[in-house]
Amino acid sequence: MPASLDVESTLTDRYQTTVPETVRRALRLGKRDKIRYSIRPSGEVVLTRSTSAEGLEADDPVLGQFLGFLARDMASHPERLQAVDAGLVDRLQSLVGGIEVDLDAALSADDA
Repeated sequence: MPASLDVESTLTDRYQTTVPETVRRALRLGKRDKIRYSIRPSGEVVLTRSTSAEGLEADDPVLGQFLGFLARDMASHPERLQAVDAGLVDRLQSLVGGIEVDLDAALSADDA
């Protein structure tokens, strides 16, 4: 895919538009999918496929709300994002180095 591809659509009298086919394909959109508009401080608007946190909210409503908050905050304020520095990575690895974790294993009260 090229680095940049410009496509356009027209607004109707009711401020509605059809998402062009090339955009639908790029975002893998289907009927009834949701899209998200992120408005940057520069005025640039980024259109992305919305990823629903409904599954997370059903499992853990607090976690789902928190992850939604983080996603909105990162989209609204990308200038605040910072890379994790190598020193922090080294410190974390020194704390958990050598510990194997099976992320797919079920948790039990006996593990506590």
